[in-house]
Amino acid sequence: MTAVPRPRPPSQSTETAIERADASVTPVFALKKLVAQLQREQNKIQDLLSSLGFALRSFNNLNQFLELIPLVASRVTDADGAALVLFQANGRVHLKRLHCPEGSGSGDLRQAIETAMRQPLQVPLTAANLDRQIGRYLGKQVQLFGTPISIKNAERGRLYVFCRNPNYNWTESRQKLLRLVADQTAVAIENDELGAELRRKERLDRELEIGAEIQLRLLPRQCPNIPGVELAACCQTANRVGGDYYDFIPTSPNLVRLSQSASASGGRWGIVIGDVMGKGVPAGLIMTMTRGMLRAEALNGHSPAKILQHLNRVMYADLENSHRFVTLFYSEYDPATRILSYSNAAHNPPLLWRAATQTMTQLDALGMLVGLEADSEYCEEQVQLQPGDTILYYTDGLTDAANSQGDRFDEDNLVEAFEWACKNCSHAQAILKHLFDRVQQFIGSGNRNGDDMTLVVMTIEDRD
Repeated sequence: MTAVPRPRPPSQSTETAIERADASVTPVFALKKLVAQLQREQNKIQDLLSSLGFALRSFNNLNQFLELIPLVASRVTDADGAALVLFQANGRVHLKRLHCPEGSGSGDLRQAIETAMRQPLQVPLTAANLDRQIGRYLGKQVQLFGTPISIKNAERGRLYVFCRNPNYNWTESRQKLLRLVADQTAVAIENDELGAELRRKERLDRELEIGAEIQLRLLPRQCPNIPGVELAACCQTANRVGGDYYDFIPTSPNLVRLSQSASASGGRWGIVIGDVMGKGVPAGLIMTMTRGMLRAEALNGHSPAKILQHLNRVMYADLENSHRFVTLFYSEYDPATRILSYSNAAHNPPLLWRAATQTMTQLDALGMLVGLEADSEYCEEQVQLQPGDTILYYTDGLTDAANSQGDRFDEDNLVEAFEWACKNCSHAQAILKHLFDRVQQFIGSGNRNGDDMTLVVMTIEDRD
């Protein structure tokens, strides 16, 4: 029989070669395994941050978005949990969201943070004071790390992560990841606030549109038909709601019913122009109040001076509280006699063009601003008008209109323009248009005046 050779045991040199091979393979395998693990961790972090970015772009509810923040913060930093704390406008601190996974032994962390948040904070409130107080309630066995949530260079909150593992290292990479999550949180909060501000402005714009529409309807839609008189009037507001006011007030019940056909009833007419100090909604509200009260006073049959005196007493308290005043020129015209009676509460005196003498005068009477003193007295004057005479009622928006060099249109230019118009324009509406065109030409084509401008032109016609 042929003998079968027995396998020989490896020699010492062979064993040494195997050991060397194993020694060389093991580090490579471990390195590959570590690289794969790091790659998976990196992919996980990228997926989490991408999901957070998608939520930031598409969320409609800020609270739902903020619920994600502590979860993402703890995951990307490998921490046990995380907490989102926001600073309120009243100086208090609000625990917006806390992430503590169940079964991880972090239940006491939740209780510790909630207890810390209920305690009064050191004054002044600073990030260091807040970190110190929360850290004290968490205890030394828990590591706490935080980063600010800043909006427009103002710290609006803190984002915390915490971990019980004593070997947990707060690496630079983890710090950057937490700051990235905090920055996205700040963007979400700022976007929500900007959206709320935009909605508030839209509501305000709508309210201004309604206010402007109401105010426009309160001004006379057209000039009344007063026997022997031609009227033209226009109000140009600097904003959608203005403080200028003009009106034609029938002073008897018959005229109230027939205010658009006064020639059928006769009687006196109140012609008024006014200006509330200031612009915008507050001035518009006071203008509306003035209109209603003045119309009520005019129906009582008092003289112009008494009407302003009563109006001042009624409005004084409200105007004093609002720190505003009203200038007002009130006149009453009697078509039968062509007499204009008037009283002035510190308004710009109307200009009177005398056709017979080709001269210009002012219609003025002593009187204080409405709302300045409760017991103000007002003087009253009268003027006899003749055919061809023209009166210009105006507000200071015309004389204060300024060009690009800062020069004002002033009263001299207005007098010159009015005189030219009275000599060359055949109708009240043409005079009105000429004056507005001159002011616009002065301030520059395409520019808008910064104040309300109101004009009323009244021309006495020949009855024949």
